[in-house]
Amino acid sequence: MTVLKPGHNAMARAAGTLAAPILLLSSGTAAAHMSGVVYNLPIPFWMYGFAASAALALSFLIVGYFVTAQSVARNFRVIEFVVPDHKILRTALAGLRIASVCALLLTILTGFFGPANPFANFSVTFFWVIFALGFTYLTALVGDVYALINPWRVICDWLARFKPRPLRPRSHYPRWLGFYPAFAFYLAFIWLELFGQPLPRTLGEILLAYSVINVVGAAVFGRDAWFHHGELFAVFLRLIGKIAPFGYRIDPASGRPDRVQVRQPFMGLLAEPADHFSLLLFVIFMLSSTAFDGVHETRPWALIFWQQIYPLLTRLIERPYLFFVSIYYFWQWTMLFASPFVYLAVYTLFVWLMKIVTGSTRSVRDLALQFAFTLIPIAFVYNITHYYTLLLAEEPAIVTMISDPFAVGWNLFGTARIYRPPVILLADQVWHTQVGLILFGHIVSVYLAHLQALKLFPKGRQGVWSQLPMLALMMLLTTVGLRILSLPIAAGQVQDALPSSRNVPVTPAGDLADRFR
Repeated sequence: MTVLKPGHNAMARAAGTLAAPILLLSSGTAAAHMSGVVYNLPIPFWMYGFAASAALALSFLIVGYFVTAQSVARNFRVIEFVVPDHKILRTALAGLRIASVCALLLTILTGFFGPANPFANFSVTFFWVIFALGFTYLTALVGDVYALINPWRVICDWLARFKPRPLRPRSHYPRWLGFYPAFAFYLAFIWLELFGQPLPRTLGEILLAYSVINVVGAAVFGRDAWFHHGELFAVFLRLIGKIAPFGYRIDPASGRPDRVQVRQPFMGLLAEPADHFSLLLFVIFMLSSTAFDGVHETRPWALIFWQQIYPLLTRLIERPYLFFVSIYYFWQWTMLFASPFVYLAVYTLFVWLMKIVTGSTRSVRDLALQFAFTLIPIAFVYNITHYYTLLLAEEPAIVTMISDPFAVGWNLFGTARIYRPPVILLADQVWHTQVGLILFGHIVSVYLAHLQALKLFPKGRQGVWSQLPMLALMMLLTTVGLRILSLPIAAGQVQDALPSSRNVPVTPAGDLADRFR
């Protein structure tokens, strides 16, 4: 007979009762969407939701049984290796930094002078597919190497070396400002992806303007402060890099790594908590923006406006139909910008429940910051499930484009005439891969939250009780994430609401990524 440790009976009872109400979010069958292909699920959706929630509850029981406050320290063991100050390593790092700046310059120049067709332009494919997706996934494997080769930081370092006075900080970075600049850039970045649909020239202008902003930010607040708090991709990729089994300690004097840390995957997320509310908001938006991207073009979401809001507006305002199409897009933008605050409210509610059930003297704000990074695996797998098919489909094109980035007939590397067909997966393969990834991400988050709880509440049953609200939150996020993936996509974002408007030509607008799908 197995003897349960203290708290395990309560844990089992709670895990068994949490799954049922969450599964009431939806029932019946659904048509999953991926890459514009409709796929009818082989079993009703509620079965997927039930199985995923049951798997989370089971993982909670297993983690709670085997991982205790006494054993938790083993998960944080780190092996450090000293990086020798060798000429070959210095040369390799210098070469990578030069290549990074060249890639940025090439992306800007091909935006201005390359073909106007975004399908054939190097800048669009390289920035949105190779960098924004491929390099993000690479960072999760090898760690935050972006901190070593950040092209904007490299440019500032070069400027400071040849003319140090302009890059001397003129103002102390204010504590209250935190990561809000990076968060604002993140909002703009996602809006640009989903609604901006920038042409190559516009993308080049945006990257040039962003380069100027980074240089000015570094000149005002100092390079270290600005690139720690204000530069979007430095903040984003630093968080993603915490997933990797490798960490790097950078020597501030030379800018080179002097230590390489080897750790368990995902353990970097618990090395330190979020140190500012704005960073929590940034992490929440990593989650909500991808969820919004998945839902904003689905038919049920579009019908919220056209069947619920649009009839009310027509009673109040007598304007042509196309006027309400503009209102529809403003509504979409508003929902995008509101999404992190909605998710933050839900997250805060469950953190408050954690405080109540544990009787903790810590504030809700402090607990929310302590557990913020445990949400990153969920946000990361959401990103993969939504975009990995795009990466597989468009990655081969860069092999051809790199030899002729301006599309003028060059063949610099002998690959201009190489054709690699895009990888097209079957719809059922995509759906079940998405289900597996989402479930994996949530199980990892349950595990991380349990470890963090044992660090904060090492005595008695507090650690177990604190995780019941978090388990409920993970079940809710799992079911919502699967439900979003299962929704059918509308034929564009504009719905023809009135029979009399059927002859009005309206151009559907999808997000930028849909151009590649």
